[in-house]
Amino acid sequence: MSTEPKRPRYWWESFSPDAARAGAELAVLRRGIGKEAGSVPEMWRFHRASLDSYEADTGLPSARLRAEHTALTLFAVHQQSQRKSMHQEKTGLGQALRRLRQSDKYKSNPETLDTRVNVLATSFDVAELAHHLRGLTTLLRGIQQPLDYTRLYYDVLGWHSPEGQDRARRRWGAQYYDWADAKPQPRTSA
Repeated sequence: MSTEPKRPRYWWESFSPDAARAGAELAVLRRGIGKEAGSVPEMWRFHRASLDSYEADTGLPSARLRAEHTALTLFAVHQQSQRKSMHQEKTGLGQALRRLRQSDKYKSNPETLDTRVNVLATSFDVAELAHHLRGLTTLLRGIQQPLDYTRLYYDVLGWHSPEGQDRARRRWGAQYYDWADAKPQPRTSA
């Protein structure tokens, strides 16, 4: 029997763009852009990540709350004016950005997007990461390219440690440059 707590079902996982209140809910979430996690009372009902009693008692924003706040606000930006959900399981950030790179918008000059992705990957902290992600999710919205917001939540959560940043960078790089499908290069003798 597993003692691991059950993972919450995040708001974006059950979002329906056809729901009567979808536009109003997304507008509420966009009000949180650039604000400290937990500081926008209208957003409280959308949070699903649990807090331990110390975090709840002190009111200090936890890493989980910051990561979920970031994912919620990015999803709201990405989903704006879209008819289908921009959350799609198993479509990692690097994979979604690779599809953007292959789109007509960047096909003739992919280096422009490469530069933006490199700036994102070298973000110092979660606030800087969220800033760069916001611009990139707007570009993804432009080509109607969804991504896995649950995976993004965990990537942002991991951004609170150097090891987590490294794991996210490697995953994004592998997806962006499609290393999994790369053919091994023949070895040359020197």
